[in-house]
Amino acid sequence: MFKTILFPIDRSRESREAANLVAELVQQHKSRLIILSVVEDGSEDLAMASVNAVDELLKGANELFSQQGIKAETVERQGKPAFTICDVADEMGADLIVMGSRGLGLTGEGAQDSVTNRVISLSPCPVLVVP
Repeated sequence: MFKTILFPIDRSRESREAANLVAELVQQHKSRLIILSVVEDGSEDLAMASVNAVDELLKGANELFSQQGIKAETVERQGKPAFTICDVADEMGADLIVMGSRGLGLTGEGAQDSVTNRVISLSPCPVLVVP
């Protein structure tokens, strides 16, 4: 059902926790896995604004999946995370985006500006948000 799964990652706990579900889905559906990290221009999170830090993040994620016998492709892009995630999903023909929530409640201040909410609104495919 899900031929290609896009897994956008950052340094959040929620992103790490979503990895287990991604592994299960990829194995169950025999999906192609694409791990994406976005180097964000002007980010307050200096680590996510560093190309070297993002490279290390992708390398670690790839190793995690490799230990479970899952071959993953890694993609690094620069830009605004929500728009970049949706662009990559469209380019790669993703059937599903799986991403961790950053813990922002749907009623919290700033929730309308969260990356997760923007991806849900703009995505060319279904989005599974892992709390």
